[in-house]
Amino acid sequence: MQKPNFLLPLLFSIAIPILFNNFSAESTFCSEPMATTTTLGGVRPSQGSQNSAELENLARYAVDEHNKKENAMVEFVRVVKASEQVVAGTLHHLTVEAMDAGKKKLYEAKVWVKPWMDFKELQEFKHAGDADDSPSLTASDLGVKKDVHGPMLQAVATTDPVVQDAANHAVKTIQQRSNSLLPYELTEIVHANAEVLEDFAKLSMLLKLKRGDKEEKFKVEVHHKNEGTYHLNHMEQDHS
Repeated sequence: MQKPNFLLPLLFSIAIPILFNNFSAESTFCSEPMATTTTLGGVRPSQGSQNSAELENLARYAVDEHNKKENAMVEFVRVVKASEQVVAGTLHHLTVEAMDAGKKKLYEAKVWVKPWMDFKELQEFKHAGDADDSPSLTASDLGVKKDVHGPMLQAVATTDPVVQDAANHAVKTIQQRSNSLLPYELTEIVHANAEVLEDFAKLSMLLKLKRGDKEEKFKVEVHHKNEGTYHLNHMEQDHS
């Protein structure tokens, strides 16, 4: 008579847990890539200038849709800031300056676009504060388009509040650096150019100043940081 094999139960008791553990480990490993495919893309600065025609059209669309839904009379002024998020298409995050009841206000809008389906939808439109509470000109909102080969100087309005603030900062610094007891007075911003860089905007201006009865011209370069501060980086008298 054949004797029972007492090793078989022992082998099964060892093999089954090993197989089960390997299966669990493989299942866990395989599930990780599945989870990452559902993660939405992060928000990044919009590709191109904040004042590009495409972004302006999206902002105008957002304002129009808001007006239809809320029976409002908000009027588009300009795009202050723009970023985007890759989802099933692109979710555009826009900060829009608009007129509401005769007052400039800022709004945060989200517009979902799927170009291949000719699909566009306003996801969110909410009040974000009064435009007068923040500078109208920022490093991301100079109306200056970046060239394909890098940033470049471009003329900006001398009447813009941030250009004027930069000019007044330059005059104040020139006064502090001079030994004159007579104060400098800003009489004219002759012209102003701006260049958008990574975290600040560079403003190059020609200023006409008055000190007593004497009139002088200064070429200045003022850096306007994203947080709203100014720094006079360069100045020289213009004798032309």
